[in-house]
Amino acid sequence: MELILVTGATGAQGGALARLLLDRGHPVRALTRNPGSPAAQRLRASGAEIAVGDYDDPASLEEALRGVRSVFAVTTPFDSDPATETRHGIALVDAAHDVDHVVFTSASNADRSTGIPHFDSKQRIEEHLAGGNVPWTILAPAAFIDDKFGEWTLSGLRRGVLGLPMPSDRELHLVAVRDIAAVAALALEQPNRFADTRLDLAGEALTPHRMAEILTAATGRQIDHRQTPLDVVARHSTDLAAMFRYFTDVGTDVDLPRLHAALPEITWHTYAQVVATVPWPDLL
Repeated sequence: MELILVTGATGAQGGALARLLLDRGHPVRALTRNPGSPAAQRLRASGAEIAVGDYDDPASLEEALRGVRSVFAVTTPFDSDPATETRHGIALVDAAHDVDHVVFTSASNADRSTGIPHFDSKQRIEEHLAGGNVPWTILAPAAFIDDKFGEWTLSGLRRGVLGLPMPSDRELHLVAVRDIAAVAALALEQPNRFADTRLDLAGEALTPHRMAEILTAATGRQIDHRQTPLDVVARHSTDLAAMFRYFTDVGTDVDLPRLHAALPEITWHTYAQVVATVPWPDLL
C-alpha cells in the first residue's frame, strides 16, 4: 500500500483519519509540529510514522512529502488567523505538486463567499487546489457534533441550558468526526471515484430544540435550549458570531438523501448516538 501523509494528525479530523487508516492497514505518515505531544506519541505507538512539519518551512513540507502519493490536508485559523490559514493551506498544496491525490477538508458552503472569515479562508485554498494540476477531492463538513461538549456548553448544561446562538426551530446540519474520517478514507482508497469532486458532508439536520430533547434523555435532567445573543458570542469570537448569523439567516442546504445514497458505505452517526457515548455522570 502507498504511503499517505495525514496533516493535522493530532487534531480531531486528522487524528480520526490516521487511526482509521492504520486500522485498515495503510502506512501513515502523521505531520505534526509537536512530535512529543501525547497525541503524536499515541499515533507512533499505533504504527504511524511521525513527521515534523511547519507550514512556514517549505523544506520541512518537502521532506514530509518524500515518498508520499496521497495527502489528507486540513487547516485551521484558530491557532492564528484566517489569512495565515490561507497561506498555510496554499503552501501545503504547492508543496504537494508531485503527489497523485489531495483530499482537503473545508467547510459546508465555504465555496459560496459566505463572509465568515474561517470559511472564506478555506474557499481561497479550495480555489488554489482546484486550479492546480494534482487530482483533488474537497470534503466540506457541516457543524461537528463531537466538539459541542466543551466547558462552555457543559457550564450551561449543568444549569439545564443548551446555549446555542440560533432560534430553537432553525435546523442545523451536523456531522460526526468519525464520519468525516470514513469518507476521507474512502476518497483516499478510491481516488478515481472521487477525483475533482466536492462533497458537503452531514449526517442529519436538527433544531436546537430537538438537540435539547436528546440531551434531556441522555443526561436524565431537563435541558432547554436558550438562544445565546450574538453579541455575547462576538465578545469571544467575531468569526463564530458571523458563522452563527449565517447559519440563522442563510443556513446550509446539504441534500442528505442524495449524499447518503451516493455513499452507501458510510454509516452516518446521529447526534443521539454521539451524545450517548459522552460520560455525563463524570461531567455534570
